[in-house]
Amino acid sequence: MSRIGKEPVKIPIGVEVTLGAENQVSVKGEKGSITRKLHLNMKIEKADSEIIVSRPDDTRQNKALHGLTRSLIFNMVNGVSNGYRKDLEIIGVGYRAEKKGRGLLLNLGYSHHIFFIPPEGIDIEVPSNTAIGIMGVDKELVGLIAAKIRSFRPPEPYKGKGIRYKNEFVARKVGKYAK
Repeated sequence: MSRIGKEPVKIPIGVEVTLGAENQVSVKGEKGSITRKLHLNMKIEKADSEIIVSRPDDTRQNKALHGLTRSLIFNMVNGVSNGYRKDLEIIGVGYRAEKKGRGLLLNLGYSHHIFFIPPEGIDIEVPSNTAIGIMGVDKELVGLIAAKIRSFRPPEPYKGKGIRYKNEFVARKVGKYAK
């Protein structure tokens, strides 16, 4: 039995879970709502204030899907009740971020500015011109958008300049030197 898959997902107060046809799970809470279609092999049941995921047999694929399905449902429930957040920091002279309407304007040392418009369900805040906060209810989408913004100028190993996750360690290399 999967250690993760056998744990029931507790539904907090204020969160509404709806199980539809073909394993379509809809979760609605105070922060928003998420709908996701999960694999048809898994059996998803709602009992009182928890969701139980079970598998039909012990094949390799079903064992893997068991824990995955339970984790996806847990992330959906946690997202609509608490939300997810990723923080990025910008390091470099002249590198800065600015919020313009719903989008994000980045000056990263290129000959042009980068204007990034996040998809629906993602909120971006800029508390200072060297810090970016990405928030949303979908854990996967928050991580994807954070990685996309980081990819505009990833941290380089010699001076450490670029966009990095908060508290990310960047291994520094020693540069060339004359004898």
